[in-house]
Amino acid sequence: MHRREFLFLLPAGLALPGELLAARPNSFRVRTITAGVPLALDDWDRQFQQAAAFLDAARSDFQARGYEVQTLRIATQPLPEYLSDWPSSGGLQLLAELDEFCQQQDMILSIGPIIHSNQYEPKLADWAAELIRSTSRISFTVAIASADTGVHPAAIRSAAETIAAIARTSAGGEGNFRFAATAHCPPGTPFFPAAWHRGEPSFAIGLETPPLLLSAVKSLPENVPAARHIAAAMDIALAPVQSQAEAIARRSGRSYLGIDTSPAPGPDASIGEVIETLTGVPFGSASTLRACANITEGLKKLQVKTCGYSGLMLPVLEDTVLAERAAEGRYGIAELLLYSSVCGTGLDVVPLPGDSSAQSLASVIGDVAALSAKYQKPLSARLFPIPGKTAGETVTFNNPFLSDSVVMKLD
Repeated sequence: MHRREFLFLLPAGLALPGELLAARPNSFRVRTITAGVPLALDDWDRQFQQAAAFLDAARSDFQARGYEVQTLRIATQPLPEYLSDWPSSGGLQLLAELDEFCQQQDMILSIGPIIHSNQYEPKLADWAAELIRSTSRISFTVAIASADTGVHPAAIRSAAETIAAIARTSAGGEGNFRFAATAHCPPGTPFFPAAWHRGEPSFAIGLETPPLLLSAVKSLPENVPAARHIAAAMDIALAPVQSQAEAIARRSGRSYLGIDTSPAPGPDASIGEVIETLTGVPFGSASTLRACANITEGLKKLQVKTCGYSGLMLPVLEDTVLAERAAEGRYGIAELLLYSSVCGTGLDVVPLPGDSSAQSLASVIGDVAALSAKYQKPLSARLFPIPGKTAGETVTFNNPFLSDSVVMKLD
C-alpha cells in the first residue's frame, strides 16, 4: 500500500503535521532485517551464504532510500528439529561454526526455542552457560506457554535454571541478553532473542520508532484519541518501508512477513520519554498504565502488515528514561507485570539480585506465562540477575546499549 492510499484511510477530520506527513526516513531506524531460514545441516553453508547475500542486498536497498539499518539477523526453526543431539560436544561445535560464520558476516543468529512444550530438560542450564561462553552471536529461548497447552510449568523450571546458570558464568550476568523465556511468541518475529522460523525462506522487519512516536504524541490535537492519532502517523511513516519490503520480496522470492511495529528503544530513542510526554508525569506514576494501553491500541490499529510482538516494549536497561525511573524507585516488578497486561513484551532486560534462586526466578516467569495465557498474546521474560549485587544497589555497564540503573527487588 502506497503513502497516498494511507492518506485516504485517515479518519475524517484528523489532521497530521507536515513533519509526520513527510514520513522522513531519519525519524526512525530499521533495527533489524531478519531472514527466516529452514535450516538443513548438510546444506547450512549454502543456506547461510544465500541469506547473507539477501540481507546485504536488502540493507543496501533501504540505505539507498535514506534509512539507517542497524543489524542483519538470521532465525531458524527450533534447534532440536535439525540437531537432535544438541546437548553433545559435537552439537556445541557445530553451533560454534555457525557463530563464526555470523561473526564474519557481521550478523546475529537465533536458533529458536530449545524447549517448545511442557518439558523439563535437566541438561539445558549447563549447556546454555557453555553456549554463551563459547559463542557471541547466538540467541535462543524456552517456550513457557503456548496456545495449544497453556502454561508450561516444567519448561518454566528449565528457563529459570538457565537464567541462573548464565548469570553465574557470564561477565556481569550479561549473557542473559541472549536468552529469554517466551510465551505465545509466533514464528516470524524479527526481534531477538524471541525470533524463530517456520516454513519457506522469509524475512521480516523490526524498527526503532520512539522518535516517530514522540513526534506523534507532541502533535496530538485536542479531542483526538491518542491511539487513533498514533496509528495514523505511523501508517503514513511506515508505508514506504512496506512498499520497499514488498519490492524486495518480489525480487528475491522470499516471503515478506511484515513489520514488527514494537517501538524498540535505543540510546537516543526512549519509549519512556514518549510515555512521559503523553502523561505529563514521570514513568511509573498514575496514568502510566493508560498511556501504555493507548500506545498499544495505536500499534494494533495499523494498516501496514505486521508480525511478531507489534506491541509496546518496556526494556528497563535498554531505555535511558526507564532505567532512570527504576533507579528513582518509581516502579518495580509488580508494576511491569501490570503494564504487561496492556502492552506487548513482558519483563525485558530487568536487573535482579545476583543471588536470585531458580525457584524465585521461576515464580516471576510463571506470572509472565500466566498473563500470556490469559490474554493469548506474546510476552517474554528476559531477566538479568547481576552477580554480586543486591536489591537497591547501583548497577553499571560497559555495554553502550545498556543503561545504568539499580537492582530491582524480586519478591
